[in-house]
Amino acid sequence: MTKKLLYASFLFITFFQTAIHAQVPESEKSALIDLYNATNGDSWLVQWNLKTPVNQWYGVDVIKNHVVGLNLYKNNLVGEIPNTIQNLKKLEVLDLAFNNLEGNLPSEIAKLSNLKVVKLEMNGLKGNLPKNFTAMQNLEELILFDNKLEGNIPSSIAEAKQLKILDLSNNYFEGNLPETVAGLTNLTNFSVAGNKLGGEINFSFAKMKNLSELMLSFNNFNGEVPEGIETLKDIQFLQLQGNGFTSFESLKEMKSIDLVAFDTDDLQLNIKYKQLHEIDNSGMANNKFEEEE
Repeated sequence: MTKKLLYASFLFITFFQTAIHAQVPESEKSALIDLYNATNGDSWLVQWNLKTPVNQWYGVDVIKNHVVGLNLYKNNLVGEIPNTIQNLKKLEVLDLAFNNLEGNLPSEIAKLSNLKVVKLEMNGLKGNLPKNFTAMQNLEELILFDNKLEGNIPSSIAEAKQLKILDLSNNYFEGNLPETVAGLTNLTNFSVAGNKLGGEINFSFAKMKNLSELMLSFNNFNGEVPEGIETLKDIQFLQLQGNGFTSFESLKEMKSIDLVAFDTDDLQLNIKYKQLHEIDNSGMANNKFEEEE
């Protein structure tokens, strides 16, 4: 065998081995194809060529032959998220925000233990949150605002102890805010504004020392404003208006260094802090949609 033939054979073997190792597991590829078919992939703004390797598909991040990221923000996905999403076992980022997704939020998502970021805001998803968050030990962001989700917020959500951003605003959640939320001490942003939650909030926010945004507005909460908010030095956005809170006494001595937004149903208290922190509402986004834009 000549040197050229040997060299050609070596290149072929190397190429073949590289191609084999570059492939993601069939279960992961199949899950992606299921998503493509279930969400009218032929009408996506940027479509997938299913004949090419998975790592060449738009919005798909592959590391060490596994799908770790799925970023299809504003890509005209229309349809439902298939249950086979659970086969993307190494997935860390799921961003399907600002599309036209409908149907129930698959509870199988909560089985993906590597997930760090879930962004499904501005869709038409229905149904309940998963009942069990025990597997989601790495989850840092759960952003679901502006959907049609309903039911109670499960107490098990506190099992996702690494959560930094939890935004469930503008849905149809009801019932009480579970006391276990007090254990989410890594939160920086927490919003349940614009739901049908009610009752008294019987836990303290004092241990959420990194909290910069707290949105409880436009629900049916009552009783005294929850304890601990006044101690939060990093709080910048605080919106409590549109509820039935009977007392705002604890908020008269806020420790916040730099309030950017402060709204309650106590007009005098609002004026006090807006003057003290020179808050100008005219430059603020009116809603989440404008903020994301």
